[in-house]
Amino acid sequence: QVQLVESGGGLVQAGGSLRLSCATSGSILSIKTMGWYRQAPGKQRELVAAIAGSNTNYTDSVKGRFAISRDSAKNTVYLHMNSLKPEDTAVYYCNAKEVKYISRWAILTDPDCWGQGTQVTVSS
Repeated sequence: QVQLVESGGGLVQAGGSLRLSCATSGSILSIKTMGWYRQAPGKQRELVAAIAGSNTNYTDSVKGRFAISRDSAKNTVYLHMNSLKPEDTAVYYCNAKEVKYISRWAILTDPDCWGQGTQVTVSS
């Protein structure tokens, strides 16, 4: 099985910075896309940033402030968040798509893996 574990969330003042990390575990052969989503209270979960190979994608509200990076050798993804705003407050979830892994003697693919989430709170 594959697990994603986020870390790095916390409480920060507006204008501050945080770095989220997402570590994976399991006998992973490859991951097509890794990304970060967030969900604020009363709102739908939204894509924040994603990375596939050298291609990155950001939601408009974080462009120029957040940066996603990936260590493919470690199957780890990071989200560097700068100039944080109160509206960035949410639970941030790590996501991995098309995860190919070994389970016993079979190669399986999980189309959509999620972490448990980490809280980011930005105070004004």
